[in-house]
Amino acid sequence: MNPIEQRLREELAACYRLIAHFRMTDLIFTHISVRIPGPEHHFLINPYGLMFDEITASNLVKIDLDGHAVEPSPYPVNPAGFVIHSAIHGARENAQCVLHTHTKSGCAVAALKCGLLPVNQISLEFYGRVAYHDYEGVALDLSEQERLVADIGDKPVLMLRNHGLLTVGETVGQAFMRMYYLEKACDIQLAAMAAGELVLPPADVCAHTERQFNDPGRPLEEGELNDPDAMQLAWAALLRLLDRVAPGYRD
Repeated sequence: MNPIEQRLREELAACYRLIAHFRMTDLIFTHISVRIPGPEHHFLINPYGLMFDEITASNLVKIDLDGHAVEPSPYPVNPAGFVIHSAIHGARENAQCVLHTHTKSGCAVAALKCGLLPVNQISLEFYGRVAYHDYEGVALDLSEQERLVADIGDKPVLMLRNHGLLTVGETVGQAFMRMYYLEKACDIQLAAMAAGELVLPPADVCAHTERQFNDPGRPLEEGELNDPDAMQLAWAALLRLLDRVAPGYRD
């Protein structure tokens, strides 16, 4: 197998196992996909019917933008997964990985009129970077693809109203780290809203913090530090965790 595809298979299988490990699954439902480089726009997605902790590099299904398997596989593909993921992969070159969840906290915040608020430092990674898509029913209608693409635009996060969360990344690790912290941001927001009146940082502080998270390579002001390697270090640590607790994902 092409070594690039093998690496992407292992990273995607790792992402499925990590979503299971951190309890962000919905039985066999929801999906994560990664695009394989090349003009064909093929992408890998989960074999429909397997729990996320059963997914390995070798049992991922390779499909095209029309949802057809391009290699023999004993497994089908979730049609809703195809509708959502093929639309975003086809429209966004930087959407190498697309990750979708139905978590309790994510679904709750996606159902709030206010959406995600800048409640906490974790939330501020996403300040001004969250798009919203109104609920249209189970994602089985191909006509919804155009509206999904229009709504997400160039943002890295899409809140599917009354449905769930979606992140995109230029790498599998980036998409996972965004989802991990988006889920944490939703948890914190719900806890804070239940506890009392919110105190939110001023807009200029929110914007500054967002730049600290997402543009660590920018010119620094005197006395300012940065941490450009944080996400890569965290992803490497997560892979080491899996190698200890669930090494079979590479098979």
